[in-house]
Amino acid sequence: QVQLVESGGGLVQAGGSLRLSCAASGRTFSSYDMGWFRQAPGKEREFVAAICWSRASAYYADSVKGRFTISRDNAKGTMYVQLNSLKPEDTAVYYCVVRSFGGSDCPYQYGSNGYWNYWGQGTQVTVSS
Repeated sequence: QVQLVESGGGLVQAGGSLRLSCAASGRTFSSYDMGWFRQAPGKEREFVAAICWSRASAYYADSVKGRFTISRDNAKGTMYVQLNSLKPEDTAVYYCVVRSFGGSDCPYQYGSNGYWNYWGQGTQVTVSS
């Protein structure tokens, strides 16, 4: 069982920045694939970004590419996503996700909800215009 604790959400004006954090339990953090999804009111949950344990490759949704940056600190057991140049359409609940078992197929499956073993409780990001 992996426990995820997200933090860093809040209210920000358009053009502003936030950094979300996700602290994960477990002794093999460095071998986890990790990522972020988001869900806006009335919309389906969508992929935002992922960082795979192998080669530390990062992947982004087209809508956030160039504005968001995902990273991880294996020593601290924490993953981050830096949200820059925020837009009102980025308003959503952001969820941290982890794949800790079942093998890693991250480069091909990161966008699939079913790929991820654990989901965090979510943190609200609200961008005002």
